[in-house]
Amino acid sequence: MGGQGLSAPAGATAGLWQALGVGALRLLTRALAVAGIVGVISFALMRSLPGDAAYRIAAGRYGYDIVDTAAADKVRAELGLDNPWWQQLAAWLGDLSRLELGRSMVSGEPVIEELAHQLGHTVGLSLVAWCLALAIGLAAGTAVALSGRGWLDRLLGMLSLGFKATPTFVLGLGLATLLAVHWNWLPAAGHGDGTHLVLPALTLALGLAAGLSQVTLHRMRQVLAAPSVAFARTKGLPLVWVVLRHVLRNTAVPVTAYAGMQLVLLIEGVVVVESFFAWPGIGHALIHALIARDVPMVQGTALCMGLIFVLLSAMVDGLCWLLDPRLQAKG
Repeated sequence: MGGQGLSAPAGATAGLWQALGVGALRLLTRALAVAGIVGVISFALMRSLPGDAAYRIAAGRYGYDIVDTAAADKVRAELGLDNPWWQQLAAWLGDLSRLELGRSMVSGEPVIEELAHQLGHTVGLSLVAWCLALAIGLAAGTAVALSGRGWLDRLLGMLSLGFKATPTFVLGLGLATLLAVHWNWLPAAGHGDGTHLVLPALTLALGLAAGLSQVTLHRMRQVLAAPSVAFARTKGLPLVWVVLRHVLRNTAVPVTAYAGMQLVLLIEGVVVVESFFAWPGIGHALIHALIARDVPMVQGTALCMGLIFVLLSAMVDGLCWLLDPRLQAKG
């Protein structure tokens, strides 16, 4: 009896470590695959763009007003842009194998240092937008589900559909026009104090909150109609206690999965929002690097965004595994 009592925790611990090991191996494999694929695709796309890359890089360094053919030729010779494409790609992959991303062709600074600075702004914007979307979406979906009123359901559905169907830049333009231009409550663009964060974060959050409110509403309705909830209510338990003890726990897994994937998709949305509001993140930097034909910056930024995508996906899978015993039982 005593041996059996000790073997169960030991087996559970061993299973947990095995799951962590498998998850870490999968994460490393995906990261390596993303690094190679993103680097090759970014390099190929940059080479396929029309125009003289050396001239664009020289213009990014010295300005379009004073750049000339001599400056472009100097940049071409300095950066080895006349070398065969496979040599340039092999050089970047070699740097990547040493955990280096090279130097910016425009500023000359290490790419990894510039990305470290820009990534902080992007992560801050994404987290604020995500938390704001959680607050709006969960509150709206929960309130409508508990109210049981059909007109609120229809109103939430129309608002959610409208926000989800509106392109990000159109939503940002509308918010900036209303809150910054007409009412003068917030700065329209730029980076400074916390007020500059409101408009880009709200632009990202509204679209995410729209989908999250619908997922929360439908899942909570399913849970509220379950026999276990009806039995808890017949025992005389208050609705608040039933919601906290039974409903929220059973709603957590699908809502967490959806909210986590929306956080992953924020990586795509920040490119448009950061450029529109002049927010100094990796999305804004990517646009400038594309214009200047700064290949190492484009490859480094795309790689950073791809690895964030992989990391966040793994975190969402792990959180769902912790919340759902059925996933743990499957191994």
